[in-house]
Amino acid sequence: MVNVVGVRFRTAGKIYYFNPCDLELDKGDKVIVETARGIECGTVVVTNRQVVDEEVVSPLKNVIRKTTEEDLKQVEENKKKEIEAFDICLEKIKKHNLEMKLIDVEYTFDNNKVLFYFTADGRVDFRELVKDLASVFRTRIELRQIGVRDEAKMMGALGNCGRELCCSTHLAEFHPVSIKMAKEQSLSLNPSKISGTCGRLMCCLKYEHEAYESLLKKSPKLDAIVQTPDGQGTVVYVDLLRERVKVKLDLEQDTDIVAYSIKDIKIVKDAVRDNDPEDHLLEELKDLED
Repeated sequence: MVNVVGVRFRTAGKIYYFNPCDLELDKGDKVIVETARGIECGTVVVTNRQVVDEEVVSPLKNVIRKTTEEDLKQVEENKKKEIEAFDICLEKIKKHNLEMKLIDVEYTFDNNKVLFYFTADGRVDFRELVKDLASVFRTRIELRQIGVRDEAKMMGALGNCGRELCCSTHLAEFHPVSIKMAKEQSLSLNPSKISGTCGRLMCCLKYEHEAYESLLKKSPKLDAIVQTPDGQGTVVYVDLLRERVKVKLDLEQDTDIVAYSIKDIKIVKDAVRDNDPEDHLLEELKDLED
């Protein structure tokens, strides 16, 4: 077991473990830490605790100190520098006629490096741009290409639900989301209805996926033959969340459609939908998963 604290450097960013070095830290404390890219200022989100060695990425870096007034002034000064650096970089990108979109600029706490985050449709040869920026800032320059999901996380926005994006408020990491999840939740496969601000599938499709998978395993498909308390019939409607189905009974009257709880029926022969008309859409919408 090893004593650690968890630190974040961005809102909803990934949590990194550090050695507290005998410091007792509270949630929300600002700390100066040693990272792989230099000295950084972060916020404690996980207080002192013991974790198993396997959960820690070695070597474990140290918390140097709690922030001082001078440290906080340095952080504010860096934020001002980042705004200036953003404008300068935009000019340089235009000068070099590069097909890239600048998203954010970040100074390390010790000013040892300036990171420029950008998106682009393909690979970008930015070697001359790096040289140009290095001559202006007189420090190490790193250009980092990110995806559209990361762009949305950094920029922030309102989602289709009217709330702030999950990725920019509480999701520390992105989880795979597939078109199949949308289909299993009986959602419209219309890209405008299942895509987020980033243009990819909404992260929230993942939230209830396990519940839907569990319900699907014990629910009959449409057109399945089932045994009900009133006789045998064919499933014509499935309400997964309420765990109910509507069954057309094998009686003379065409109107004998009755609703049953899934626990009150028995599947005689489940339906096989080899040629589901929506299957072709799954392939067409694969690009939304990236």
